[in-house]
Amino acid sequence: MKNRALMFAAPASGSGKTLITCGMLKLLKNRGLKPASFKCGPDYIDPMFHKTVIGVDASNIDLFFCDNKTAAYLFKENSKGFDISVAEGVMGYYDGMSVNSTAASSYEVARTLGLPVIMVINSRGQSISSLAVLKGMAEFKKDSNIKGVIFNNMSKHVYDALKNEVKEVTGIEPLGYLPKCSELSIESRHLGLVTPEEIDDLSGKLDRLAKLMEETIDIEKILEISYGYDFPSAEEISVCKVQGSPKIAVARDEAFCFYYRDNLSLLKRMGAEIVEFSPIHDEKLPDGTDGVILGGGYPELYCDAVFSNKTMTEDIKRKLDNGMPCMAECGGFMYLHEEMEDMKGNVYKAVGHIQGKAFKTDSLRRFGYINLKSKINSNLVKQGETIKAHEFHYFDSDNCGSGFKAVKPVTGRSWECVNTGENSIMGFPHLFYYSNTKIAERFLEAAVKYREGDKKVWQKL
Repeated sequence: MKNRALMFAAPASGSGKTLITCGMLKLLKNRGLKPASFKCGPDYIDPMFHKTVIGVDASNIDLFFCDNKTAAYLFKENSKGFDISVAEGVMGYYDGMSVNSTAASSYEVARTLGLPVIMVINSRGQSISSLAVLKGMAEFKKDSNIKGVIFNNMSKHVYDALKNEVKEVTGIEPLGYLPKCSELSIESRHLGLVTPEEIDDLSGKLDRLAKLMEETIDIEKILEISYGYDFPSAEEISVCKVQGSPKIAVARDEAFCFYYRDNLSLLKRMGAEIVEFSPIHDEKLPDGTDGVILGGGYPELYCDAVFSNKTMTEDIKRKLDNGMPCMAECGGFMYLHEEMEDMKGNVYKAVGHIQGKAFKTDSLRRFGYINLKSKINSNLVKQGETIKAHEFHYFDSDNCGSGFKAVKPVTGRSWECVNTGENSIMGFPHLFYYSNTKIAERFLEAAVKYREGDKKVWQKL
């Protein structure tokens, strides 16, 4: 059986990659196909849009988080049981970890996985100049693997006039256009990012988008480009099985929704039972919880609802204070403070497990990839061990912690971060577990010990 796979990429952010990827996913679903979706880079938001369309969790492909071997394995693994694998690029196609490098770029992902690429060109304010942009993108690297192009924000009149020249001038297959349609755009809001739940009539917009793309884009030719894909050879990444099937409660609701699919899948592979709960809507942690994961999100938008749920905050505080293993990232980390501000500067009494206050700032505090190196020994991590992570937050804390040293991979700039205890790692960084599977393994082992009665009172290390 022949496989199908492709990537949608663009010369720059804001070109319409997410819009066209979501439209394509909807079209494929409407045609009775079962697509798997992927997002290049560490982004949480775009995979949430993908899931809204197809009803299945999307996966990230990130060549900073993992090496080529692991990326190939995860791509193949997460494509099993699906008819076609659709990846969405990040930023500009060649833009990587630094301004003069393609490292960890969409191009590097496409090259590593052998993906055919469809370029999305934002043609607003230009006509034939779009071909110059496309030609430059295709020829910048000999192995660009750009096979087709879709012009966004282009009229039918202009496309019809240019269509025959596209292949002649650039050597790239013209696949259609998407006219300017403001009602289908995804507007930026909070922190420059908007989640699917914040968009009115998203389902209706996706239906209209798919219908429009059926009329203006050559779907059959796109399927033809995707056909015959060969997955790169990839050996299974072996992991240890933790005995005892620990029950791990994962916070998921309007306020807490940022998770890497592969992190949770890894815990399941290791023997964990994953149960979801809502810090907003549930009264307490699920019965039998052995460990808890509090992911990122936007709790600052839901402070009234989050912190009025006193039975939940008290339950979490009591159990964490008594040693329940915990992984808390960004929004989940802020939630655990004594106090937390909302977007208007109102201060709320928070969980109270971590001393200090999480507060709003006027600018992006820390952004980008980091290597975390442990400064402590605990049940979860050994001194000197490393794990890869990413940060993106406008909020800050007067108690960011000092259990790890964060180092920027390009500049080498460093700082201390992360509150750590015997059974906990709590800070702003978002961790990628496959970059150090031992930490995930020890987290589950600590959860089993907690259930068996080995409860150590919280003590910051």
